[in-house]
Amino acid sequence: MAERRSPAAAFADRFAAASEGGSLRLAELPFLTHVNVRVDPGSPAAEDLGAVLGAPLPVEPCTAVRAGSGADELTVAWLGPDEWLVIGPEGYRHELLSKALGERHGSIVDVSAQRTTLLVAGPRARDLLAHGCALDLHPGVFGPGACAQTTLARAQVVLLPRDDDGLLVLVRSSFAAYLSEWLLDAATEYLR
Repeated sequence: MAERRSPAAAFADRFAAASEGGSLRLAELPFLTHVNVRVDPGSPAAEDLGAVLGAPLPVEPCTAVRAGSGADELTVAWLGPDEWLVIGPEGYRHELLSKALGERHGSIVDVSAQRTTLLVAGPRARDLLAHGCALDLHPGVFGPGACAQTTLARAQVVLLPRDDDGLLVLVRSSFAAYLSEWLLDAATEYLR
């Protein structure tokens, strides 16, 4: 059986080297579970899904909620009026969501293989991302509890600010190498 490899595994050493200065931390958080949820937000099914997740599905655009803690923490990000992305630890049992939805109108789809998650953290993280993203990333505007689908260096991503000084960058697996190279190149000025 072939060894499982994450989309940005080849960049681990270069990310570690770029993180040595302290102003930036780059890393891949491989194999997180990503589950796409589609359901009418006002339906009883949405309430049941929120109960399983431990937090209601966010209904305000560009917001995210966190549920659980530690290794069991989940993030539920609003992607559209009836669409959310649940991000959880490797092995998260999304079947519980399917069971909560039952035969009602909606869908629960594991899209984990579609994306990988990159961490960009440190005091210069937002400066680095601002080189390739048109959003205002100031923590007062785009802080914890926010999320956005946008482009970063022309690659489609989902950005999720964390409670610390970091952001999660969810990128399609096919763009992971490109975006990793771009991040390392753009980080050069902060590595002095």
